Amino acid sequence: MYGLRSLLRPGCKGRSIIFIRLAVGLIFSTQGILKYIDPHTGALRFMRIGFPVPDFTAHFVGTFEIICGLLVLVGLLTRLASIPLLIVILTAIATTKIPELFRPGQGFWFMVSDARTDFAMTMSLLFLISVGSGVWFLDALIWRQQSVSH
Repeated sequence: MYGLRSLLRPGCKGRSIIFIRLAVGLIFSTQGILKYIDPHTGALRFMRIGFPVPDFTAHFVGTFEIICGLLVLVGLLTRLASIPLLIVILTAIATTKIPELFRPGQGFWFMVSDARTDFAMTMSLLFLISVGSGVWFLDALIWRQQSVSH
């Protein structure tokens, strides 16, 4: 039970965490929406990568990106919502960036350049999982109310 409670706590009291939450929340939620409205970002991309049932897979991933991105954005269950997003970004790195190492004319430096946003999102998600949402927004408010009532 301690592990789950620690995932629900707001964590660090820093106000500047809002900037990381804004970046992570907006990037993931907009990318999730794009998986529904742009086939090149959604089903066609998932088909090109080789995922089975690309329509379903794109919408499944897009749904997680929208919901968890919005949760991070408003600071609700930030640590918990960051975990599925971390899985999404690590899967994206494994399926789209790592293969670039082995393509003719691409290689390491091409992959490093192409993966910069994925790397930044991975580090931002690890940061949010470790410190939480900060004092601004819903996690802190809910946690404060629970502490008062106990």
